[in-house]
Amino acid sequence: MTHSELPQNASPSSAQRRLLLQGLVSLPWLGLLPGCGGGGSSDGSSLSLDSSAGFTHPGLLHTEADFTRMRAKIATGEQPWTQGWAALTSSGYSALGQSPNPQVTIIRGGTDQNFATMVYDMERTYQAALRWKVSGDSAYAEQAVKFLNAWSSTMTTLTGNADRFIAAGLYGYQWANAAEIMRSYSGWATADVTKFQQWLLTLFYPLSHDFLLNHNGSNITNYWASWDLLTMAGILAMGVFCDRRDIYNEAISYFKTGRGNGAAAHMVYRFHPGHVGQWQESGRDQGHSTLSISCCAALCEMAWNQGDDLYGYDNNRFLAGAEYVAKSNLQDASGAYYTLPFSTYSNRQGTMTSVSSSGQPNLRPCWESIYNHYVHRKGVDAPWVATMAAHLRPEGNNTNGDQLSFGTLAYSRDALATQMPPSGLRAYPTAGAVLLSWWGCANATAYNVKRGVSAAGPFTTVAHGNTDPRTHTDSPGQGTWYYVVTGSTASGETGSSNVVRVVLPGELILHLPLNEGSGTTAADSSGNGLNATLNGGAAWGAGRSTSKALSLDGSSGYLALPNGVLSGLGDFTVALWVYANSVTKGSRIFDFGSSDIAYWCLFAADWSGALRATVTGTTNFGEQSITASSALSAGKWVHLVLTLSGTTGTLYVDGVAAATAINTAIDLAPFQLGNTTQNWLGRAQYASDPYFNGRMQDLRIYSGALSASEIAALAV
Repeated sequence: MTHSELPQNASPSSAQRRLLLQGLVSLPWLGLLPGCGGGGSSDGSSLSLDSSAGFTHPGLLHTEADFTRMRAKIATGEQPWTQGWAALTSSGYSALGQSPNPQVTIIRGGTDQNFATMVYDMERTYQAALRWKVSGDSAYAEQAVKFLNAWSSTMTTLTGNADRFIAAGLYGYQWANAAEIMRSYSGWATADVTKFQQWLLTLFYPLSHDFLLNHNGSNITNYWASWDLLTMAGILAMGVFCDRRDIYNEAISYFKTGRGNGAAAHMVYRFHPGHVGQWQESGRDQGHSTLSISCCAALCEMAWNQGDDLYGYDNNRFLAGAEYVAKSNLQDASGAYYTLPFSTYSNRQGTMTSVSSSGQPNLRPCWESIYNHYVHRKGVDAPWVATMAAHLRPEGNNTNGDQLSFGTLAYSRDALATQMPPSGLRAYPTAGAVLLSWWGCANATAYNVKRGVSAAGPFTTVAHGNTDPRTHTDSPGQGTWYYVVTGSTASGETGSSNVVRVVLPGELILHLPLNEGSGTTAADSSGNGLNATLNGGAAWGAGRSTSKALSLDGSSGYLALPNGVLSGLGDFTVALWVYANSVTKGSRIFDFGSSDIAYWCLFAADWSGALRATVTGTTNFGEQSITASSALSAGKWVHLVLTLSGTTGTLYVDGVAAATAINTAIDLAPFQLGNTTQNWLGRAQYASDPYFNGRMQDLRIYSGALSASEIAALAV
């Protein structure tokens, strides 16, 4: 979907017809929720402000150092800052002499919506604030304050259909940013600042808070990444401006561990080789894909300015997705769109099998902050983001309400003086080989993959090239191997990346004999210290022969393994002795995940009555399974093994793999699910599903897939 520039003097009625936001459509079939909670009251009015929260001010999208840089660069006539400044000063929305048009009620969604009126005034406020802070002309400050006070004094209701949640998040974060710039202006009375804070806390925050908790009463996968990300951006911005550390932390926590599609582990559905991050909305359309990128960029920049690095979280997971979306909207020299790898994606909305061409290309002006952070702050190469940013430079006036404008002015910075080496090198065993992926570095024209037998080297170059994607598959044979990557530049070879270690065909990373017989700790004998904890009705009972075993009561007992126990694994093996007292459909032998959204699990009996191993990143909608012909047998000890080799998953029962218990199309290795936090024996990610009733012994987890003969030996 594209948008025409809205005239500065558009009337509310024409604005409502013409403002087709480049974002989210309403979902009219979803029921509306009653009043939502926020802290101490349903309307947020009793939320107290914490002046000791310790935030940096100004500290949302722009800091004082940013404004100093803008002023200095403009004063010396440097590009691209002067281009960005010209874009701002030529915008009619930043001109003096404008008057606010506040409304008592703002509606987004439905036939009577009038949110365009607020969008126009929100943009005028932000642009006036930005012009004041850069130019020092207090006339712009007075105009911004006039708009801020008019809206906080007039508007009392934010409503509509499901789109009211969009309004709360998108406009909450943008209003907070305009106000954050103005909080240092002596002409904005303290009482008026407080009133604006309470306005945000009363009208915008409760809706955003409720959305993250309840997702409008819908299946959580019904809402795409952009809904969560714009909501998190709003919550974080309001937390900072209102000096509410608890609200700020709510956004940070959800980004890292939330259930919804906008949380870090879900917004990038799958890492393809070379840290190519398939974006959650890429199969939907490009307008929404770029919207979610812009919201995540705002979230990351605001958090960065408060000392929290969401940009770099999970090895630059956001950059992986941003590169993917940028490339999806660019064309090669012949005018053809680039082809990107795509894993089938299924959720509540349906099944997608390729990057959507709908809305392609979407040239949303949201790339400067991403480009300047990774390339100029961190020295990381981001070729597709860089190309998109250059294509749109200077980022100019935006009046559609989806994001704030003038990124070229605000975020441009000088390149690092120091050449950084490649970074973020990761290596996984896959189908008997080693798959390596890394982040490139600025100015590199090629990369050198080096292998050694010691972490200290020496290293021998085994591959040269690989500028995009930055990946290499090595086949060194059995042994313990160490890898680094360097870059080749016009000035010579860069320093080395981090060192990674890989063992082929694999190694034991966790071994819980589960034979302690007393206490609440199951000790890891692998030497890696990955001890587990008994919970609920978990105890010790009779084991095989004369030993003891973990005993689970079928109602509340389970064993909790450490966070991220599978997070570093590509190919893997899980082996375990199991004795079922009885087998209930839906009970899990193990379930490794962070919520009911993404997990690797093994059913004692699934809902059809079969022993089944399953992985998904989108709840039951996207399950990929390896299914046996019958349920786990009760009343006897059974040895179970699950392996993944490349894309082939296999289930072994008592050392034997049945032909029906093999799936050659498993494309979610454990590392794809991120740092899982709920890794359990005997309990499911779904709280209502039954617990396992029986005993377990000798849990082993390996990197790499064991051979059939090795598995047969374990089953003795």
